[in-house]
Amino acid sequence: MTGKRALLEQLIADGVCHIFGNPGTTEQGFMDILQDYPQVQFMLALHEGVAVSMADAYARLTRRPAFVEVHIAPGLGNAMGMMHNARIGKTPMVVYAGQSPSNVLMQEPHLSGPLVDMARPIAKWAAQVEHAHDVPQALRRAFKIAAEPPQGPVFLALPMDVLDAEAEMQIVPTTYTNWRARPDAAGLAEVADLLVKARRPMVMVGDSVAMADAQGEVAEVAELLGAPMFECYASEFNVATGHPLNLGGVDFVSPKSIRATLAECDVLFVVGAPVFQLIFPDPEAPVLGPQTRLIQLDAYTHELGKNVRPDVALLGDPKSGLAELAGLIRERLEKTGALQQAALERRTAAEGRVATNHARYWATARKNWDGSPITGPRLMHELKRALPENALVFAEGVTNTKHIEMAINPDQPGQLVKVRGGGIGPGLPGALGAALARPDRKVVGVASDGAAMYSITALWTAAHHQIPVAFVMLSNRAYRILKLNMVDYLGPAVSGREFVAMDLVDPDLRFDRLAEAMGVPSKRVERLEDLAPALSQAIGHQGGPFLVDVVIESPVPHG
Repeated sequence: MTGKRALLEQLIADGVCHIFGNPGTTEQGFMDILQDYPQVQFMLALHEGVAVSMADAYARLTRRPAFVEVHIAPGLGNAMGMMHNARIGKTPMVVYAGQSPSNVLMQEPHLSGPLVDMARPIAKWAAQVEHAHDVPQALRRAFKIAAEPPQGPVFLALPMDVLDAEAEMQIVPTTYTNWRARPDAAGLAEVADLLVKARRPMVMVGDSVAMADAQGEVAEVAELLGAPMFECYASEFNVATGHPLNLGGVDFVSPKSIRATLAECDVLFVVGAPVFQLIFPDPEAPVLGPQTRLIQLDAYTHELGKNVRPDVALLGDPKSGLAELAGLIRERLEKTGALQQAALERRTAAEGRVATNHARYWATARKNWDGSPITGPRLMHELKRALPENALVFAEGVTNTKHIEMAINPDQPGQLVKVRGGGIGPGLPGALGAALARPDRKVVGVASDGAAMYSITALWTAAHHQIPVAFVMLSNRAYRILKLNMVDYLGPAVSGREFVAMDLVDPDLRFDRLAEAMGVPSKRVERLEDLAPALSQAIGHQGGPFLVDVVIESPVPHG
């Protein structure tokens, strides 16, 4: 068969039913043969970053590598920002770009480029396939590598002549690696000893907890120890927001917030999270004080001891490791009444700390509750009230993320999925990918205005494919995250300084009009009394997408 037919046959063998992409001339053979495979739907994006972001969310929710088509060197360049998000966020996907015919590459055809060299710094593996008979094997290798921890994007360049050539080849499903290796028994015993003897242990959780379905196990360990839990960089459902030991997310811009959180911690147990993934690390002052011992458990060896030397580092499946660790901790506590009593007292104190933190948040959130412009907390509260039972919120809330978490208050997977990776723009297209992955759920996409402009053409894709997403735009008319980071950067010197090029005004961005221009019905909300009806209309809309453009406040503490 031809290489292009083998490509489709292999994708079907691996269960692919959606391809995300933006076609170009070097993918003409691939695009032409798609009509012979109606069981595969091509999701047309008008920018490669939108295609990658749709695939990112789709892969996260289906838990299978997604397949993306992009167009040669310029298209790959467009895709790389969102491929960065997939690499940092550890999302499995296979990205394919068409290459000029291999027998003319020496002539440097128009649009051609060093595709593999371009992709290699971001992709887990990047290769150009030179022979048709290698196409299905290359795809199987790509899917396998993408799915192994650390999951991430893989890149294949496929020249036009390779796809047109014929060869004998075998089409069989990919065999994926079973990575759930049990952590070392002696290491788990050592960790149990350290934790039960700790005076003020804490547990930091990250997205490898969700990858391993270990939410129940990590909560059990924290409950046995009486240890507060928190996240520093996470986007998945790793622990219930309302768990009485969950402090929530800690700011990862600079070390000061995490230092304050860990000020009295003597043993920090980090499960499936980077230590520490900060925007502005301090090269001279460590985050952990000299009195704090560090324990790490992760399925990803690169994170173990990467930035901070741990006292114990365990490689393995968080789920099985935590389950065994819970048993070891329970045995030790039951043998010593004093240790068990100390754990109970710690739990009471930790739950009080969490309750105090939540009360402090709500006291602040309810200030100006009925004010104008609409506040972020009030908007999220009204959104929560409007959501049906089966709702899934896909959120790029940026500076409103805490408000989303507190309002949605997820207690199980599939209720709230947050963007990750750091590159802004995946909110709108990610909601589309989520809706395709979970057609049984009502997907609501929450997106910030500045970030949404990076991927605004996702609205056309939503209308074109009639994807039933309700979009809620957070129009605060600013790059507010940059302003807050500037305040953090300048410190006391911020007084009297201006925020240069951080306001999105003159003219205002009108997402209701942008949506209408791309075929998405919309409502603009500027008054609180109009908010609830507009949200209900958007979420209840049948037959495609609907957008609500909500004008909200944009407070920035500025001395």
